[in-house]
Amino acid sequence: MSTPHRRRTALLAGTIAAALALAVGLTTAASAATLFSDDFEDGNATGWSSSGGSWSVVTDGSRAYRQASTSADAKSLSGTATWTDYTVSARVKPIAFANGTRAAGIAARASSTSSFYSLVLVGAGRAELRRTSGGGVTVLAQAATTVVPGAWHTVALQVTGSTLRGTVNGTQLVTATDAAFGAGRIGLVGSYASAAFDDVQVVTGSGPDPSPSASPSAPASPSPSSSPPPTPPPGQADGYASVNSLGQNGTYGGAGGQTVTVTSAAQLADYAGRAEPYVIMVSGRIPVSGMITVVANKSIIGVGATAEITGGGLQMGTTTRPGNNVIVRNITFRDASDDSVSVHNASHHVWIDHNEFWPGFDGSVDVKRQSNFVTVSWNVFHGTDKSMLLGHSDTFPDDIGRLKVSYHHNLFDGSNQRHPRVRFGEPVHVYNNYYRNVGLYGVASTENAGVVVEGNYFENVAFPCYSTNGYADSAPGRLVQRANAFVNSGPCEANGTVTEPSTFYGYQLDPANTVPAKVTATAGVGHL
Repeated sequence: MSTPHRRRTALLAGTIAAALALAVGLTTAASAATLFSDDFEDGNATGWSSSGGSWSVVTDGSRAYRQASTSADAKSLSGTATWTDYTVSARVKPIAFANGTRAAGIAARASSTSSFYSLVLVGAGRAELRRTSGGGVTVLAQAATTVVPGAWHTVALQVTGSTLRGTVNGTQLVTATDAAFGAGRIGLVGSYASAAFDDVQVVTGSGPDPSPSASPSAPASPSPSSSPPPTPPPGQADGYASVNSLGQNGTYGGAGGQTVTVTSAAQLADYAGRAEPYVIMVSGRIPVSGMITVVANKSIIGVGATAEITGGGLQMGTTTRPGNNVIVRNITFRDASDDSVSVHNASHHVWIDHNEFWPGFDGSVDVKRQSNFVTVSWNVFHGTDKSMLLGHSDTFPDDIGRLKVSYHHNLFDGSNQRHPRVRFGEPVHVYNNYYRNVGLYGVASTENAGVVVEGNYFENVAFPCYSTNGYADSAPGRLVQRANAFVNSGPCEANGTVTEPSTFYGYQLDPANTVPAKVTATAGVGHL
C-alpha cells in the first residue's frame, strides 16, 4: 500500500524529533511521534481501503470522509499492521442511524475488517468500547453520553498493552482490559449509520502532551495526563478541588481535626481563624456582621437543612494566611452585606457544595486574586444578581495562569448575571448546570479567558453565553460550547479554542436533557 506524502512527512518529523532529543541529551521526555494523519484536504482517500457502505470525500465545512449508507456494516482501514501501542483520534459526525443500536466511530489494532477494537457512538446515547472478532461483537465497556446527529464529536481510542481507554469530547468515558489483539491498523466505522470523519490522527503511546503553554508569570500546574484520575466518589471533592497540585492532594478540609458545633458568629469566627484543622458544624441561623475569615484546613458544614448565615459571609484567606483546603457545604446564605462567599488572596483547593444563596449586596460566590483549584457544585442560586465573579478586574493580570474553577450541577433559578463572568482563567469548566429564567446572561468569557461550557440546560435564557465581543468594558474571551440544551433560549457565542479540563481531572458528563430533574431533586441544602 502506498503512503501519501503528507503522512510520510509526519512520520519522518516524529522520528527526527526523537532523534534530536537523544542527540542533545534532553532530560525531559520527547514529544510523542505522529505516525499518521489525514484531514482529507487533498480531496481523496488514498491509503484507505473500505468494506461495505458508500465512502467518498465530500465538503462539509472543510473536506471530510463520508460514509453515506445506513444499510451496511461499513468500515474503512488505513495505516500499518505492525502498529502496537498508540492513540487514534478523529472528529466524527453521525448523520443518521438505521435505529438506536447502530453506531459510528473509530477502530484500532485491526487485522481485518472483521477483527479490531473500536470506540463508537451509539444512536441511543452512549459510547461503547467494543471488540469485533470474526465479525462477532463484544461490548467491553459502555457509558452514557450525548450523541447528536449532525454535530461533530471528538473521539480517541488509546491501546497500550492490554489496556484500552476511550475518550469522547475530551472526557475519558470507558476503559477495559483485553489481550485479543496486539497490533494492527486503524479504521473508521459506520455500522448501519451514515457519518462523516475528519482530522484522523495516530500518535505513539498515550498521545501528545496536552498541557497549555505556560507564561513566565504563571504558577506551576500539574502535568496533564491522557488518563486523568477517576471521578471521586460522592461525598468527596471533585473537579479542580480534587487535583493534586500546589502541595495539596485534593480537598479534605478539616478532616482529622476536632469536630465542633457553633451557634454564634463569635464561635464561628474563632474556630474558622484558628491554625489547627477543624470540622465546624453550623447549627441554626447565625447572624454575621461583615466577612468571617476562614484559614487553611477547615470544613464548615451545616447541620440538617436549617443552617443559615445571614447578614454577612465567609472569605477564604488573608494576604498572610491563605484559605487553602477549605470545604463549605449545606448552608443557606441570605442578605450578605458584601459577598456570601469570597475565595481570594491566592487561596487554593476550595470546595463549595450543596449550599443555597439568596440575594445579597454583591457576589454570591466570587473567586479572584490568584486563587486556584476551586469546585462550585450542587448549589442553588435564588434570584441572585451578581451570582459568581471569576477574576478580580480587567487590570489584574496576576490572575493569568490561575483561576481554574469547576462549576457543575448548580441551579440558577431566576438569577440575573455572572454564572460565571470570567477573566483570564483557563480552562474554566462549566458543565451540567441548570439555567432557568435567567435575566441578563448565563456565562461570559472575557479578557482571553478559556471556558468550556458543556452539557448545560438553558431554559428561558435570552443570552446563554458571551465571548466574541467580551462583555461590558472587558475584552473578548474564548469559549467552547458543546452538548448543551437550549429551550426558548438564544444562541451560545463560541470563540476560539480552550484547553480541555479533562487533562486535569476525570468527570462524568450527564446528558443535558437529564440535568433539570437531577439538579432540582438533589442540589441545595439537605441533600448531602
